[in-house]
Amino acid sequence: MAKKPKKTTAAESESVTKSAQEIPACETAEPVDPLFELQNEVAAAKAEASKNWDLYLRERADLENARKRHQREKEDAIRFANDRLLREMIPVLDNLERAVEHAGQGSVENQGLLEGVNMTITQFRKALEDFGVKPIKAIGDVFDPNLHQAMGQVESAEQEPNTVVTEFQKGYLLHDRLLRPSLVMVAKAPADAATNQKTEDSSSAGT
Repeated sequence: MAKKPKKTTAAESESVTKSAQEIPACETAEPVDPLFELQNEVAAAKAEASKNWDLYLRERADLENARKRHQREKEDAIRFANDRLLREMIPVLDNLERAVEHAGQGSVENQGLLEGVNMTITQFRKALEDFGVKPIKAIGDVFDPNLHQAMGQVESAEQEPNTVVTEFQKGYLLHDRLLRPSLVMVAKAPADAATNQKTEDSSSAGT
């Protein structure tokens, strides 16, 4: 007698469905093209290499800038190492120049001494020049607050306003750095000229 086929229960059907769902996706998905994967890896490697090269160039530029800055600081330290000593020496030169100026107004008997002091001054100036010290030109030039220190103003019809007319103390530069400013008097327009100018301006405004 033939056996009847065994009926599938609801629980067994559910178990079969779950087993089908538990099959790994990799077994059902299409295989990935190896060439495509290789191209992606090459592109990623190129991007990483480009990034590292950019970082290398930046670090190299920073290193070069630091080297140049250090070299500049070293050179400045050498160039301006004696600025304090030179600043102290300049008043000695001032006194010698004043002595010569005063002696020049005296008798002829002092001419021999005067010539000796003048020679000393010449040697002094040459020594300062060898160290990079040079005097600042002031009289006749336009007042420059970076080089000159104004002690006051004086009315002058012969000089343009803001022009240096008198120098009380000579200024000096050490290379391109101010060692001592010039003490000066600066010209300004005479009071009557300034009044006339204001009157003319008022008349022009009225018309």
